[in-house]
Amino acid sequence: MAMADLHPARTPDKTAAPGVAPNWAARVEPGAALLAIVLLLMPALANEFILFQICSWAFILGTIALSLMFLAGYDGMVSLLQMTVAGFAGNKLAIFGVSGIGGLSLGWPWWLAAPMALCLATLFGTISGALAVRTEGIYAIMITLAIASAVFYFSNQNYANFNGHTGINSVATPHFLGIDWRQPTPFYYRTLFVAAACYFAVSYVARAPFGLALQGVRDNPRRRDNPRRMAALGFNVTAHRGAAYVLASFIAALGGVNRPIGPFIGALIYVVLRTFALDFLVALGLDGNRFRLLIGLGSLATVFFLARRRRRSLAALA
Repeated sequence: MAMADLHPARTPDKTAAPGVAPNWAARVEPGAALLAIVLLLMPALANEFILFQICSWAFILGTIALSLMFLAGYDGMVSLLQMTVAGFAGNKLAIFGVSGIGGLSLGWPWWLAAPMALCLATLFGTISGALAVRTEGIYAIMITLAIASAVFYFSNQNYANFNGHTGINSVATPHFLGIDWRQPTPFYYRTLFVAAACYFAVSYVARAPFGLALQGVRDNPRRRDNPRRMAALGFNVTAHRGAAYVLASFIAALGGVNRPIGPFIGALIYVVLRTFALDFLVALGLDGNRFRLLIGLGSLATVFFLARRRRRSLAALA
């Protein structure tokens, strides 16, 4: 048998000329390219309030939600710990760095305090994940909820070390390259860079062998023996899930469930509702303190819309 018979013939790329490598720009969607241009030019299009209070916060919360999406979307495990990991990283940065409460801060420079905070938060999430991955379903969710609750009450009860529910304020921001990175425009680009890096990292991992193995563990959740099948194929299910928690914890420390863009869209909706809900209620003659109710109704409407869309997609496939 000839060697050519062992492998199927590859279909040539019709978009590329003979002898010329395929153009990567041809694979970029026009909508994504337009969005990237708008995000890069946003400081010239919006005021400082929009940059700082809307866009930057959407990037930060979207990055944290992205870590949850990675676990739930590609590993099939829901974690209620990701915001705690983010808060843990922020607390360690305040302790190791410089803050307005000198007695609680060690005064390290930012280029030492930030990596230390990221490492400790990732380690915290990894240890918590190591406990959760040994269970499944509601038990894994309850473990992450128990750890998050324990950290919350421990932090509030140890006021001398954590400054209560207000936390450690006035954390010094880095100054390098002659730029104050807390100013609205530099802060916007800093959060945009981190969000974009995490987005592309998750998108790449999802297509890598590691991400495909996670999806093999996740797929067909009604079949409880699916992880056993992956183990029979030679995959260490516990190790893969633990590694997923490592990556998710690191992303959360930096600040549709199956689509990496979904967490950022959800974060943007939440930030817009949180920012303008109070003024909207006051304009209607209602009590502005009920703005959380409006946020909850907006969240419910989004969930119902996505659930209905998913049912339609499944019906179309059937």
